[in-house]
Amino acid sequence: MEFTEERQERYSRHILLKEVGVEGQKKLWNAKVLLVGVGGLGSPVALYLAAAGVGTLGLADGDRVWLSNLQRQVIHHTPDVGRLKVESAAEKIRAMNPDVRLILHPERLVAANAVGIVRRYDFVVDATDSFQSKFLVNDACVLAGVPFSHGGVLRFQGQALTVIPGRSACIRCVFEAPPPADAFLSCSQEGILGAVPGMLGTLQAAETLKYFTGAGRLLTDTLLTFDALTMTFRRVPFKKNPRCAVCGEAPTIRALRDDEECKAGSGAGHGREA
Repeated sequence: MEFTEERQERYSRHILLKEVGVEGQKKLWNAKVLLVGVGGLGSPVALYLAAAGVGTLGLADGDRVWLSNLQRQVIHHTPDVGRLKVESAAEKIRAMNPDVRLILHPERLVAANAVGIVRRYDFVVDATDSFQSKFLVNDACVLAGVPFSHGGVLRFQGQALTVIPGRSACIRCVFEAPPPADAFLSCSQEGILGAVPGMLGTLQAAETLKYFTGAGRLLTDTLLTFDALTMTFRRVPFKKNPRCAVCGEAPTIRALRDDEECKAGSGAGHGREA
């Protein structure tokens, strides 16, 4: 990365931080991050990572923009209704920071392609909207050995966890398996406060930036939960489970199952550069 006068000014507030500096900014520029889902969580993540100067962003989402998305998916605007989310998001990212290289995956992430796509990146942000999708991302990242940030929101609540495969607890260490599909209602059924995905997505963006710059401590082996109604935060410690089905001492999951796939709003295909 050539630090032109314009780039020095753009990233000056990062460079002033002793935990980041010029070397940290160069690390961000060389980073390749995959966002799985460009909706409520993915919107703030995409905007903040692009603004921060992450060099390559992969946008993975097979859904289109709906009018009901606009209450919380802030990267999309009213004229974008009906457009592919990855194309709508790419337009805003290019306007914010034209230096960022974009790779679009406008299809579903499925068992057949998930690990291959994930391996192309240094870090993954799970911004999906279903338990099945989150376990697929978890398993794909663990099998590929790629760190990722987990995030989930509903109504007024959110939770986040950062996973470093081989070193920290993964989602299956904490929850073992996804609940039955009918055990929990979705945002379209239960509702969600529009600012809540913004709160959690910003936390995920911060974890991503910390991972590459080495600043601070990551949310590894720690599930951070919050309730926006009472504005209370809680940290729940976890340990790596030696009996975990995907990252334990004798894993039983060695490949993704064909029945696991990311649903609409969190898809990915082979990818095309934008």
